[in-house]
Amino acid sequence: QVQLVESGGGLVQTGGSLRLSCAASGSVNSIKDMGWYRQAPGKQRELVAVISASGSANYADSVKGRFTISRDNAKNTVYLQMNRLKPEDTAVYYCVGDNDGRGTIYGMDYWGKGTLVTVSS
Repeated sequence: QVQLVESGGGLVQTGGSLRLSCAASGSVNSIKDMGWYRQAPGKQRELVAVISASGSANYADSVKGRFTISRDNAKNTVYLQMNRLKPEDTAVYYCVGDNDGRGTIYGMDYWGKGTLVTVSS
């Protein structure tokens, strides 16, 4: 079993920054890709960014150039640095992981409980 615990959400003004963290525990050796999804009120959950164990990252077009995902394998932690935040970034952000490197295709295996990010206009 893998547990993912997010932290760092909160309220920020438009144009501001936040950094989300996600610490993994349990059977961490089974984790391959890690990343972040988000779900805004009334909208479907969407992929924000994902990073492989080797550090290869992919981003949703809506966050490219503003968000940066990083990973510290020694600490079993993944981060999401969010800059130039917009009201449309308001959502619950979920930390995710998979055990085969194909989570973005076939579904993530591990989910955190989420942390709320609110961007005020």
